[in-house]
Amino acid sequence: MGDRAAKDSLFDAFASVAGALGSGRRAEIIDVLAQGERAVEEISMEIGQSTANTSHHLQQLLRSGLVRTRRAGTRIYYRLAGPSVTELWAAIRRVASEQVAELDELAAAYLGDRSTLDVLTREELSDRMAAGDVVVLDVRPAPEYWSGHIAHAVSIPVRDLAARLDDLPRGSNIVAYCRGPYCVFADEAVRTLHREGFTAVRLEDGYPEWAASGLPVETGASLTNAEPEAGTNAQ
Repeated sequence: MGDRAAKDSLFDAFASVAGALGSGRRAEIIDVLAQGERAVEEISMEIGQSTANTSHHLQQLLRSGLVRTRRAGTRIYYRLAGPSVTELWAAIRRVASEQVAELDELAAAYLGDRSTLDVLTREELSDRMAAGDVVVLDVRPAPEYWSGHIAHAVSIPVRDLAARLDDLPRGSNIVAYCRGPYCVFADEAVRTLHREGFTAVRLEDGYPEWAASGLPVETGASLTNAEPEAGTNAQ
């Protein structure tokens, strides 16, 4: 018969991982880091928190084993500890979508009316890319694109899209994607493109789900982004 205290400690260790995600801001950090490694200052801008508060949240995630760090000069960069953390975050969202009654209402309040936005599945996008009849548009912040993106995707961050419409071929079929199913960037991009007369849809989820499915990805720059941006505005 196992020792009661030992069993308590074991299950407390299991619960410590869930406890680390018991904050919306820490969950948002996991969502950002699912796109790739980021510096503390960049993460703080993304989640709309001070650097001190962001560092506090990151330390809790570090103690729980969900993130790892590296230092480059005076800057500290954080990344997810491994693919299992991305899977955990996807599972949490999936359970919440099934069990939290008001989640659809909360999502609609943030994302707006999606009823007019057509959606493409990963499988459909993969087929259309193979046929060569689609332009894939990554509208995440440029540092996330550099960390990893759908193969052959064009990088135009959503905040720059209105000023860079001439970079997109008129008459093309455009598929925009961003961070995942609850990311607003792709929705905003598709609405902007529709207003300007483009044919555009959004990917059903985002880059982490595409990569987790084993579909083709790349890292590095695109022809439309010579250098990564230093930071981004929180969304």
